[in-house]
Amino acid sequence: MSLLIASIPNQRVEPRERGVALVVVMMIIIAITGISLWTARQSMLSEGIARNENDQAAAWQAAEAALRDAERDFISAFKEKADNASCSRGKVKLIPSDFTANCLRGLCAKPDADYALMAWTDGPSVSETWWPEGKGGQWNDDKDAKPGRQPVTATNCDTFVGGVPLGTFTGVAPVNGVSRQPEYLIEYFRRKNVRINQVETQVSGQGERPNEWAEMYRITARGFGYSERTQVVLQTIFMP
Repeated sequence: MSLLIASIPNQRVEPRERGVALVVVMMIIIAITGISLWTARQSMLSEGIARNENDQAAAWQAAEAALRDAERDFISAFKEKADNASCSRGKVKLIPSDFTANCLRGLCAKPDADYALMAWTDGPSVSETWWPEGKGGQWNDDKDAKPGRQPVTATNCDTFVGGVPLGTFTGVAPVNGVSRQPEYLIEYFRRKNVRINQVETQVSGQGERPNEWAEMYRITARGFGYSERTQVVLQTIFMP
């Protein structure tokens, strides 16, 4: 009895089939690469947004600290140098004559007529005191021209002009982590017809004595974030 053994030929993959498989694999690789790049880009974008928000928050908190420091400086001026302070006001109360056009020691004053001429686009001659230096502001961005905190002693306490670095006169601790310590300016100006009664529970233009002058003060604080380019400016106005 003889056996008949049939041989099955090996299957062959045609070149066309190999080409189609290569195209499919390449398309899958390209798709995976695109998804990976998009995911990485979204992650970097989210990280950048979070970093900017943190930077802005740090600048805001620094400006808030300078605002409170200016209030302490004005309300509780020290005749003698406070602990950890660089300078002293040399008096316990500030008076209008302490405020000057060049913001000596951070105390500023402008003629009333100038306020009617101020325009952001016009040049330094008609600028607000608290505007950026490029617009004629009085901040004085030369840090070396101001009292420092390390060490706390300073030789220019009576001659420096521009913004007051945090703690210069009060001795409060510096803000940690920011690129530059926050600063403040205090402006003095007078206005008529602002008091409605003796207890000052309201502010109005119809005062009992319409020609009465009222002293007003405006504090402008400027805070810096982790980058010096990130800045926040806050203001408050009060009547003593």
